[in-house]
Amino acid sequence: MQEFLIVKGARQHNLKNITVEIPRNKMVVITGLSGSGKSSLAFDTIYAEGQRRYVESLSAYARQFLGQMDKPDVDYIEGLSPAISIDQKTTSRNPRSTVGTVTEIYDYLRLLFARAGEPHCPKCGKLIEQQSVQQIVDKVLELPQGSRFMVMAPLVRGRKGEHMRVLDDMRRAGYVRMYIDGEVRTLDEDIRLEKNKKHSLSVVIDRLAVRDGIRQRLTDSVETALKLADGFAEVATLGEATETQLFSEHFACNDCGISLPAIEPRLFSFNNPFGACPDCTGLGMHMEFDKALIVPDADKSFADRCIACFSNNLNSYFMKQLGAVLAAYGYSYDTKWNELSPEMQQLLWDGAGESKFKFLYENLQGEVKEHNTTFDGILNVLRRRYREAFSDAMRQDLEEFMTSTPCASCHGSRLKPEALAILIGGKNICEVTALTVRDCLQFFKKLVLTPKQQIIAHQVLKEIMARLQFLNDVGLDYLTLDRSAGTLSGGEAQRIRLATQIGSGLTGVLYILDEPSIGLHQRDNGKLLETLKHLRDLGNTLIVVEHDEETMYAADQIIDIGPGAGEHGGEVVAQGTVEEIKQVPASVTGTYLSGRKFIPVPKHRRECDGRMLTIHGARANNLKN
Repeated sequence: MQEFLIVKGARQHNLKNITVEIPRNKMVVITGLSGSGKSSLAFDTIYAEGQRRYVESLSAYARQFLGQMDKPDVDYIEGLSPAISIDQKTTSRNPRSTVGTVTEIYDYLRLLFARAGEPHCPKCGKLIEQQSVQQIVDKVLELPQGSRFMVMAPLVRGRKGEHMRVLDDMRRAGYVRMYIDGEVRTLDEDIRLEKNKKHSLSVVIDRLAVRDGIRQRLTDSVETALKLADGFAEVATLGEATETQLFSEHFACNDCGISLPAIEPRLFSFNNPFGACPDCTGLGMHMEFDKALIVPDADKSFADRCIACFSNNLNSYFMKQLGAVLAAYGYSYDTKWNELSPEMQQLLWDGAGESKFKFLYENLQGEVKEHNTTFDGILNVLRRRYREAFSDAMRQDLEEFMTSTPCASCHGSRLKPEALAILIGGKNICEVTALTVRDCLQFFKKLVLTPKQQIIAHQVLKEIMARLQFLNDVGLDYLTLDRSAGTLSGGEAQRIRLATQIGSGLTGVLYILDEPSIGLHQRDNGKLLETLKHLRDLGNTLIVVEHDEETMYAADQIIDIGPGAGEHGGEVVAQGTVEEIKQVPASVTGTYLSGRKFIPVPKHRRECDGRMLTIHGARANNLKN
């Protein structure tokens, strides 16, 4: 195996045709003045060429989906491994991404809860067990006398595809009807389903009405449905609207009459419609119009645009209508918002019901017409405009007057009640992810499982504990797993990616890091360096662009780029161990490492003149007022 990564004739940006040999499977720090060419060598030459070669090795079809990097200005590079860049950029701005999903810990948690969780009733909280056929039959016979219903076997639930095989199998088995995406279809039709859309297919076993003497036939039909659908049956009551109830041989609460859906990993995913709260679609929050942003200054009049989100043109349709409403209650455009009675303010927010108001409006064609309409209220008008917005720009303009509020249904948990009713160690998956990494580690260390659960969960728990330990080792023990990835600092995001790479266990990879010590307390710097050494000891090469003294002392080799910045840099001034760098007079880094030069601590500090920038009540991200 080649011992060195050899870069010959690098001229990218300000690099001056340099040649350098970098030892493989070592931790190498590239240092030098800002602007000397460190990043040009590490990222724009070595990483760019590594990425370019990797993408070129893929098929033409795959390459069209990947942004290919330009070929760097270099003669050749030898001994190059697949390269991964870990920089200071935040991991994701996606509101669905959390610390748990980015590190993949949440994927293992979903598997753990699906396979070893204890189902409880979402309504009464009682531990629930499997339903028998007779319990299902008894529940169906509780319907009002004469009610018509269908007994069905759910064969496909929310899966993409044409499902031709399912349809053909049911035809051959002699069934006549299928319930497809909420509609009854006969199997003698030529049924064509869209391949790229999700579909639900249930075969109709029997159609019945509640009356005396149907118990045996109903029992037979339910047994057939359970057999066909692996323990599931559906009963759809027929009337003005079809209501479908799912029954399971697996888990149901007899007291509340609630059946849980199939306990699968996707039930615990807030990115999947089977698990996500239907009201907030798994975001955990709603964007709602904020009255304080709509009327930021209550001392302004309507003519002076006290309602900030509407046009200040008094001849616009809404302002003409608003003027008619104000006049009907004894107010005018010159009235200030805080001069309105509380009842009038509420009427303007929510609307005036069935009351109608007359006003004249001149349209764009210059036609003046009399209108006599109801007033929906400021909030309802804004909601309609946001819902019907025909462009992203219009939607973004309206979002300036909205704030995020926790979802009233799931209270920010993002999941359906059925998912939150499955517990391990007395906690649901949301309560586990709300713990810090430190507390989560302790929770799983103290977790008491039954012998059966231990056999099922052993391997999954091992992976969860390992990844939590990696996060703990890089100094992120204070983060919660449900923390949004968009709120992480650059340093936190970088260390999360480091922990994820350690968890992946890859060897023979070239990792290139951009100043990982930035923003770290010295206490955490040691943890970071231990992590980097761990990555190296797995059999990887690390190239670290860095100014930090402690990192240089921990490195196997240092490459000092300089001697100056910009056009005065771009050369390899010195290369070797810390002690060898110290002996090179031309190396600015070596001069300071050796102590020949130093920055003295000032004997006298400048005194404050008493003027201050004052911040009151800051609560962004984790700031506590």
